[in-house]
Formats: sequence, structure tokens, C-alpha cells
Amino acid sequence: MSELTVARAVLGDPLTAPLIRELTHEYVTRYGPEGRQEMERHGAAEFTPPDGLLLLLLRDGEPVAGGAYRRHADEGTAELKRMWTSAAHRRQGLGRRVLAELEAAAGQAGYRRIFLTTGPRQPEAEALYLATGYTPLFDLRAPRPELKPLPFEKHLQLPHARTTFAQDLAAAAAAGKAPSR
Repeated sequence: MSELTVARAVLGDPLTAPLIRELTHEYVTRYGPEGRQEMERHGAAEFTPPDGLLLLLLRDGEPVAGGAYRRHADEGTAELKRMWTSAAHRRQGLGRRVLAELEAAAGQAGYRRIFLTTGPRQPEAEALYLATGYTPLFDLRAPRPELKPLPFEKHLQLPHARTTFAQDLAAAAAAGKAPSR
């Protein structure tokens, strides 16, 4: 199997056509006309920097998976949208890879929390989010509502702050100790 590359894209770019086509088909198949409405709900501008991003995983230059984030309710929360794996490339861990890439990019953009929803007729998505550390914001034991989205969240790990020797020296002096490096 050839190596995957990560590419940034904008909705409407030719490389995003398979993502839009397959996601629209999946949503309409599972949820009826509301699926098409969901795909039309958010425009390309919502998934562009600095507030958003759309990533694709490419294999030999062809998109095989992707996803996006956009700013959610506050400046510290990104919302994941448009999570997709090509029907021809499922069961290869590509969804996990897309999540990891989006989480890393969102963290670098200053987001500290990820929010997302998935439909009740997408058990594979629910399983992916649970397996990758997302917390359900609903009762997992309760019956799934027919068309109500299932919300999840994940708090991103803050990068460890690297201090300078001068900062370590000042902190050690304040504590009455010798600094160590």
C-alpha cells in the first residue's frame, strides 16, 4: 500500500468532490432529504483558516479520507464536520488518522476543545469517537432518538510549556533552590 499524504483543501476544490459526493449519498441514504440539507448547511468559508480547516488524506494523489473543523460556540472550541472515508478504503484506520490530524491542527490553531455530533444511524462513527477518547454528551444506555444528533467532546492536551533557563533560575531562587537542567 502506498504512503498517505495530508493535504489542506477548500470545499469546491476538485479534490473535495469525492468527499462531498459520498457524504451526501451516505446522509441521504440514512436520513432522507435532511441529509442533503446538512451537507448544504455550512459553506466553504467556515472551513478555512484561521477559524477552520479541511484536510484530505491522499493516496497516490487521490483523496481517500478527510474531515474538517470550524469554530464552534466559543473561541476555544472547534467543531468537527465532514468526516469521511472513501467507501473503497474503509477498515484501514483512515478515520483515526483524520481525527488525529484534525486534532493536531486544531490544537496548533489555539483550540482546546473539540465538539462534534454524529447521527444516530451511524454506529461506526459513534464507535470511532468512543475508541479515540471522545466523551459522549448523552447517556450511552438510553435508546437512540430517531433523528437527533449525538454530541461528543474531547479536551485537547495542552502542549507542555518549555521554560527558559532564566525562568527556571527565577523560579528556583523564589523557592530557595538551585536550578537544574
